[in-house]
Amino acid sequence: MNTILGGAFTSRLNENLRETHAYTYGAFSGFGMRRNPGPFLAEAEVVATKTDSSLLQFMHELNAIRDTVPMAELRKAKRYLELQLPGELETSRDIAGQLVPVAVYHLPLDFYNTYQAHIAAVTRADVQRVARAYVDPTHVVIVVVGDRAAIEAPLRATHVGPVQDRNLDGLPITQ
Repeated sequence: MNTILGGAFTSRLNENLRETHAYTYGAFSGFGMRRNPGPFLAEAEVVATKTDSSLLQFMHELNAIRDTVPMAELRKAKRYLELQLPGELETSRDIAGQLVPVAVYHLPLDFYNTYQAHIAAVTRADVQRVARAYVDPTHVVIVVVGDRAAIEAPLRATHVGPVQDRNLDGLPITQ
């Protein structure tokens, strides 16, 4: 699911914000994996004058991934995951890094022997189920950093949610 949404260069977020709209050099998403639930992040450094438009496109993609994924897009994501695995096992350091999740998440010792079969077994319904479980655009915290005078009014006009001004310590700014 995340490979399709924002985990690869050809993902929806990057295609939309970089290739279609030229708002950024790159837009990505990913899960902060922990033993317990961690954060899901979607991010990009965007052209300041397009902050509002970028936010709307992010929200569009977060909603769209919850719908059906075309079979061609699923095949492309599966192939990407299969082909990148050998590169993640090139050096001793890479191998050690790939063993950490096996230990931390108590994965089976044959995890990498069965990796391709598990990827091949993922269905469009699986992607939709995971997206609906873990990507909820109605329950997000959006952090925007930039020139307040230039971006605040356009951000408020998107009506994506309430805008709260915070300082560098995360404390509310009082006028």
